[in-house]
Amino acid sequence: MQILIMRHGQADATANSDAERPLTEHGVKEAAMMGKWMASKDIAPSQIWVSPYLRAQQTYQSLSECLSLSNEQLSELTTTQSMITPSGSASQVRDLIDGHLAEHADSPAQIETLLIVSHMPLVSYLVSELTQHEFAPIFQTAGIAEIDYDATHMMGHLNGVISPADLTS
Repeated sequence: MQILIMRHGQADATANSDAERPLTEHGVKEAAMMGKWMASKDIAPSQIWVSPYLRAQQTYQSLSECLSLSNEQLSELTTTQSMITPSGSASQVRDLIDGHLAEHADSPAQIETLLIVSHMPLVSYLVSELTQHEFAPIFQTAGIAEIDYDATHMMGHLNGVISPADLTS
């Protein structure tokens, strides 16, 4: 299966709390750019997990408008996961992923592509956790890491990290 781990787009530095920081206009454009990239690669997530923080929710909203999925499909595929915040535990998220995959292993609706929209430093630690510490990248805003994940062996391989800057150069 494929796991895509995405950092939110550029966020405003000011808000009443970290959880309430909105995307900047540039951040909205970054997320849309990555959504267009996903659409151009025919990447259609079969499960989407999004942090409850505003900037991650807005990133997902902007990105999802570019995917070839209906609002109903997106609603069915998307879950807000309270544990994928900046201070979340990569090992607990990995346990959640592995448990979810085991639960759906014999299901006709197996997960082929999981998209996770979250924050630094969790996204970096999660890549390391899923690839057996192969590499812990520093994500640019709206960057996406692509991991091929073997659910049987619970081990992944990082194919690369792409960001909006890579798409404009």
